[in-house]
Amino acid sequence: MKSFKRTLVTAALPYANGPKHIGHLAGAYIPADIYTRYLRNCKEDVLFVCGSDEHGTAIPIQALKENKTAKELIDQYHKLLKHDFEKLGITFDVYHRTSDPLHHQTAQDFFLDLYKKGLFVEEESEQFYDESTNTFLADRYIKGTCPNCGNKEAFGDQCEKCGKSLSPNELIDPVSSMTGKKPIKKTTKHWYLPLQNYESWLKEWLIEGKKDIWRPTVYGQSKSWIDGGLSPRAMTRDLDWGIKVPIPNAEGKVLYVWFDAPIGYISATKAFFEEQESQKFDYSYPKNTTIKNGKKEDWKIWWQDNDTRLLHFIGKDNIVFHCIIFPAMLKATNQFILPDNVPANEFLNLEGDKMSTSKKWSVEMEDYLKYFNGFEDTLRYVLTAIAPETKDSDFSWKDFQTRNNSELVSILGNFINRVMVLNHKYYEGKVPKKYELNEIDNKLIADIKECSALIDSNIRQFKFRDALFQLLNMARHGNKYLADAEPWKTIKNDSDRTATVLFNATQICANLAWWMQPFLPFSATKLFKMLNVDSQTINPKTFNQLEANHQLNDAQHLFTEIKDEEIDFQIELLKNKSKQPIETIENAIKEPMEEISFDDFSKMDIRVGKILSAEKVKKTDKLMQLRIDLGFETRTIVSGIAHCFSEEDLIGKQVSVLVNLAPRTIKGIESKGMVLMAENLDGSLKLISPSEDTKAGSKIA
Repeated sequence: MKSFKRTLVTAALPYANGPKHIGHLAGAYIPADIYTRYLRNCKEDVLFVCGSDEHGTAIPIQALKENKTAKELIDQYHKLLKHDFEKLGITFDVYHRTSDPLHHQTAQDFFLDLYKKGLFVEEESEQFYDESTNTFLADRYIKGTCPNCGNKEAFGDQCEKCGKSLSPNELIDPVSSMTGKKPIKKTTKHWYLPLQNYESWLKEWLIEGKKDIWRPTVYGQSKSWIDGGLSPRAMTRDLDWGIKVPIPNAEGKVLYVWFDAPIGYISATKAFFEEQESQKFDYSYPKNTTIKNGKKEDWKIWWQDNDTRLLHFIGKDNIVFHCIIFPAMLKATNQFILPDNVPANEFLNLEGDKMSTSKKWSVEMEDYLKYFNGFEDTLRYVLTAIAPETKDSDFSWKDFQTRNNSELVSILGNFINRVMVLNHKYYEGKVPKKYELNEIDNKLIADIKECSALIDSNIRQFKFRDALFQLLNMARHGNKYLADAEPWKTIKNDSDRTATVLFNATQICANLAWWMQPFLPFSATKLFKMLNVDSQTINPKTFNQLEANHQLNDAQHLFTEIKDEEIDFQIELLKNKSKQPIETIENAIKEPMEEISFDDFSKMDIRVGKILSAEKVKKTDKLMQLRIDLGFETRTIVSGIAHCFSEEDLIGKQVSVLVNLAPRTIKGIESKGMVLMAENLDGSLKLISPSEDTKAGSKIA
């Protein structure tokens, strides 16, 4: 197998039309982060790039649903995605965005290169058109019945049930997934990449070259596409939102989102090295990268040097784009390296059903962080332990709780805590001296070294579930060692034996800390602090890491149990969310209620108020007790908004208050008035506030 000087890791660009769920984490981002963190720990040259995918039909559609401009939408979700990834410990070296001018220029230059080489075919064709929205429909926005397996939810480009490649014309009873209405056919002109011209090369490079190297799903799906015969694919679209096609007579045309999105990996790399040279970091994470003092043109080494290994971490729904279309594009330029591996994961289901944001059957990253702040490593652990590496897997809240309590708390955390507590109890928090080793000690050391070797081997083969199992196995060996040796008993009559056992047990803790870093980075940092040692001083190839008399810091619990009521709440939350109406263009703006007279309206006295204090009402989920300055007096109002706002979010905010509403008592608190809110389709609330600071008590007319 060829050795490489450097590794370029990409994770699928998340689409910036909404928050992303934990299935996306399990599919691409956690595996990519584990692999990248591990290479960094091994002092290998690695670059991890990603960014928000901000073009395509779905962006303006979602913007319409949320009553925003496309730019407002992508700015909102780009910021959210970047924040959520960072909170969950995903250590991109750069998190770019495809709306950036650098990306537009990179993608247009790429298109022009192929255009000038005469590699596109210009053709007029009839395409599906949704008259309700005046939109040509991208293949992904056409749904119908698969002619191969009968799946009624097949997309216009692929059936996700049987995996067959499709065109919209093959679907039975196609409808627009935007509106549910039957589309018409309309003539338009586009530029096609004749993929059939790359079939023989793909057979040699992929079918012959990647067999027994790529995961069976990835290889099998790619081979099926090629064996079925490739056909020309349009690389342009009729759309206002996107990257303009940079050639004459292409007004109203933009680059196909799946043409421009993978080029985002290249532009992200360019952005990284531009920032390295300028030292002005907008998109990069200088604290993560091991690359220092890079120059602007260094991006070429990472994309054009054969000593660079390119890896794409994706979900299985993106296999065709990363294994066939993008490689064909790269090959056509004759300038870029090709992916060495595409370790795509399959799908993560949720409580037995397919995860779907549109159907409100998902757990969003932002929601997890809201309810399980401080449990970031638990999510990383569980999603790795059940990772859909070879087949679809299932996430359930009960299993999540069990793995946290029975594995992280009871096995890993318990071992570390016992060792630290015993060292402080018997040796004043110092690593004891080691005496003569016996057969049991030597077996332990051999077992720990074997676990280390297996973790290394499995990570490098993208078998992260197996690697994580060996990490936990290391703690299991430690727990058994302590249980068999019983140092709390031998301290009475064989202090040398107690010292030796705790010396060895402390070495296991140090080894665990090093191997935990890719999987449980937050907990590893805490453990290194407890051990009072820098991670850089640990050598994973040896067993003994800490010298006798090394001073340890105080013992702390690394993991916390999750209670039944927390899990019951999440299950109920999921059920309630799934009952909400599915968003479409047609229900995005609800019809007004029945008419009222002007006299009815004029009876409502609405004033500007300022929130002075906010306190959640005890033993409730939604109620917030507010003290509001209305200019003429201060009132207490109880409002059902605690599920959408924290107390800190509200203090000092100006709001609209219906002040002449009859008072009523809620949970023993007299509430005089109502704070007015705007409710989004997802049930979230927004304050209705004046655009500029306004005197409290001002009447809203």
